[in-house]
Amino acid sequence: MLELADKHDLGSCAARRVGSTPTIPTKIYKTPKKGSLEETLNIEKQYQEDHSVKLIVEVDQEKMNTYKHRAASKISSNSKIPGFRPGKAPYEIVVRTIGESAIVEQAVDLLIDAEYSNILTEADINPGAAGTLESVESLDPPKLIFRVPLAPEVDLGDYHAVRLPYEWQVPGEKEVDDALENLRQMYAATETVERPIEIGDYVLLDVKSETTELNRTGFATFVRSEDRDTEWPYNGFARELIGLKAGENKTIKYTFPESWEVEELKGRSVSIEAAIKTVRGVTLPDLDDALAKMTGAGDTVDALKEMVKKDVEMRSQDEYDDKYFVELIEKIKEGAKIKYHSSTIEHEGEHVLSDLANRLSQQKMDLDTYFKLRETTREKFIEDEINPVARKRLERGLLLDEIVRKENIQIDNESLEAEYSNTINGLIQQGMDLSKMRGGKKGQKQLSEAIAMESASRVMTRKALDMLKSIAKGEYQPVEKEAESAIVVETSQEINSDATAEQQEKPAE
Repeated sequence: MLELADKHDLGSCAARRVGSTPTIPTKIYKTPKKGSLEETLNIEKQYQEDHSVKLIVEVDQEKMNTYKHRAASKISSNSKIPGFRPGKAPYEIVVRTIGESAIVEQAVDLLIDAEYSNILTEADINPGAAGTLESVESLDPPKLIFRVPLAPEVDLGDYHAVRLPYEWQVPGEKEVDDALENLRQMYAATETVERPIEIGDYVLLDVKSETTELNRTGFATFVRSEDRDTEWPYNGFARELIGLKAGENKTIKYTFPESWEVEELKGRSVSIEAAIKTVRGVTLPDLDDALAKMTGAGDTVDALKEMVKKDVEMRSQDEYDDKYFVELIEKIKEGAKIKYHSSTIEHEGEHVLSDLANRLSQQKMDLDTYFKLRETTREKFIEDEINPVARKRLERGLLLDEIVRKENIQIDNESLEAEYSNTINGLIQQGMDLSKMRGGKKGQKQLSEAIAMESASRVMTRKALDMLKSIAKGEYQPVEKEAESAIVVETSQEINSDATAEQQEKPAE
């Protein structure tokens, strides 16, 4: 299942031709930082329904002639023209030798390379992706037809009126006790046993089925007494193995519900052949000071319990927040208007597909193999699964970006440094040796900059979400009102203080 994210990247803008007259082939034009336009262009803007704009640009003929001469000089520098040194052949000679069409093609290239950014500036366009030169309508006078995707636009609507109760509850003792038991399991001692499988055993087995998604070799599972959503392939599977010994097999029949996440298993009845390889019994450590020291929680069992309690609460709240904020942003989106070009979705889809490819590579699998296992094509998978996820990611990211902009949310150095340090420490704990980074100091600098950018993104997102939560709970006050409230409180305290002092100074009657 593809995960959602709360960020996006629209990339940079560059002019790119996708359609042209026969003498002008498709090419990519990079927009320079500074242009050379001396006079105002004659530009007609036609806004399109797909959130793009069509620009009809007429260029002064004298300017076009200037670029044709530059093109001829460039061509002659790279060509052998009899009787002339490279770049020294007169314009007329180059035309007769190379041909008018080749010079015009090169001239248009040079013109757009130099003038495209100025065209966007003159037209007052904020592009969201690469522009395309659809055609050269005429050369006398030169008339160029561009199509430019516009940057996304967001109207948040009355998001301050959106309400959603925040109803997270602190986990009870049972959740903490369960977490302590799980911790004991992590530090348990195991040994191979010849007896039948019981609750609390670890089992190594091979799983075979006519459904490829269910095949596993050397699969390890833990036999729990309670259900757990993360159990593979379904809740309660491990308990089906109770009573079996190493070397024994069992055929298990199961029907997956229609609501199952994996498309290939929805509503499907399957037969699963479980072949038991090893059974390991578990000896749990006592819940005492020794276990606390072993886990690094502290010197006492009370310190261990406090650590586990905080971890349970944090995980519980994080899980609730994930669902809460998705629902909240969807409610805000209902009253918002978001416009973007299809190229923006395509760009976001590339990020989603790249994320999937990275996750698959960790499982020693590539995208082509994955598509074959799913019995689909790249195109169909992108259309059916990548694009819907990309659309959600993009729209949620655009909403958050607009809220950050509209509310003028700023990052403080303290929060940024804390997030940066947490990320670095996390990498070190995972075994990364920053001193041995590929690329030496340059590689370390690039990693540091990437972590800083990612840290800033997370801090900004957190601040935006916290603000949205306060709005949804009806507790939000704009900065100006907060300042006024502080002044009122401070003034009130001063008045009370003065009154108290006056009362103390007043002689008793």
